[in-house]
Amino acid sequence: MKHLATVALMLNLGVAGMYAQPLNMTLSGTNAPSTIDLGTGTPTSEYNLDGNGALGSFTLRAVSASAASPQQSSTCSGLYVPVLAGEAVFRFQDGSLLKVILTGGSDCIDLAAGEAHCTRIFQVTGGTGRFKNAFGNDVTLTMTVAPVVPGKFVFFTVTGAITGTISGVGVGHGSQDGQP
Repeated sequence: MKHLATVALMLNLGVAGMYAQPLNMTLSGTNAPSTIDLGTGTPTSEYNLDGNGALGSFTLRAVSASAASPQQSSTCSGLYVPVLAGEAVFRFQDGSLLKVILTGGSDCIDLAAGEAHCTRIFQVTGGTGRFKNAFGNDVTLTMTVAPVVPGKFVFFTVTGAITGTISGVGVGHGSQDGQP
């Protein structure tokens, strides 16, 4: 009987790590042009962000490249620029890494307000530690981006949120594969 209870508990804990985990995280940081080449032939932006949420404290380093010129959009009253490519890595307080690649997104630039509303949609491709077996689609980063010095479009402040769900997250907050 004791053996059955132990097995049931182990199965329950193992399966709990496979359920979809909601991502409700807030973040802030900076954005600037980057020398990283994502192969699109267009400039790349780099985001360095810190945040907190259901999975704990984290840093996020993301790079993305947008189209060369604005396009028409029925959802953006400013300059609408689709995002072409990108990738990012979350680093959590326990040292676990979560890797994602860009599957969509856009920037809606409001010149009158002096800010942009930016969306990046990612697919989870795995990670290390508790994210070793992580997977998921539609992890959405929404940001408000504004120049540090009004009218100078070189260095930007960023505030935002991450929503969506991921599955395959290991139980606990420590490393599971020997890596930090």
